[in-house]
Amino acid sequence: MQLIINTYGAYLRRRGELFQVKVDDAVSEVSARKVRSILITTSASMSTDAIQLAIENNIDIIFLDKYGNPYGRVWHSKMGSTAQIRRKQLEAAEQQLGLNIALGWVRKKFDNQVTLLELMRKRRTRLSSELTGGISQLTTSRQRLEGLSGSLTERRNTILGIEGNAGRAYWKTVSFLLPERYQFAGRSRNPAKDEFNCLLNYSYGVLYGTVERSCILAGLDPFVGFVHTDNYNKKSLVFDLIEMYRVWADETVIGLFASRKVKQDMFDKLENGMTLNQDGKAVLMGRFSEYLAESIRHKGRNVKRQDSVQLDCHAFAQKLIKTKA
Repeated sequence: MQLIINTYGAYLRRRGELFQVKVDDAVSEVSARKVRSILITTSASMSTDAIQLAIENNIDIIFLDKYGNPYGRVWHSKMGSTAQIRRKQLEAAEQQLGLNIALGWVRKKFDNQVTLLELMRKRRTRLSSELTGGISQLTTSRQRLEGLSGSLTERRNTILGIEGNAGRAYWKTVSFLLPERYQFAGRSRNPAKDEFNCLLNYSYGVLYGTVERSCILAGLDPFVGFVHTDNYNKKSLVFDLIEMYRVWADETVIGLFASRKVKQDMFDKLENGMTLNQDGKAVLMGRFSEYLAESIRHKGRNVKRQDSVQLDCHAFAQKLIKTKA
């Protein structure tokens, strides 16, 4: 489970092998063995003993800003494996293998988006035409990836261009799924210009933490990317890998609107946009945590949805190790 602390003034401390959360006069406890990660989303404090308990149990503590972006994490100082994986990662990025890997990730992203729109088309038959159009455009974009060869350096801009066109078509289609008052013109970030993007940005921030954790545990270097370039302090591999899982946040947020869980009082207005407040975070994180913890069939195994990211990262690391120089 994810231990989410989103109440102003909360205090996290240790009692034996338990995490204890105190909010005013209320105290709750949870076993460290049940906690996968700790998310701190608001002004809170914690004891060094609680931090030690987290490190002892391989639990990362992630701090999110008001937009849901991770701005820091407490983590043990060990990488998940030997330096061999990271050397292979660097080598692959400069070879045809790197391009093949990157194309596989982007194809998976498009496939997931198509699957989501097809699911929505079954539920929203009155929007069949709009959804079919979006599916067609994504399918065409996927086909444009076929036959690309060479190096990532040569093909990166082509891939990003295809992704950009597909993204605009996808978000235009997704907007039709929302109540008319919540439909949006396109993606907006930090701050979001509308309620949908506000919820989506925060969900993506949580996913970033999940993907980075999986990279580290698998021995992958989060800073060595393939599609996304290596800029100073940019976790390029995290940006690459998360593309395959963003649809989880998309489906969750669309579902909140469909079930009429989204209320105006979940958002605080900013001068140039809006942000999610404490009530909004509680609604979003309650549902998203449930979604990530659901059991799915993944490569012949029944696993929690969030654990499939870890399995994918380990599989990628093993693929790199077995690659001949």
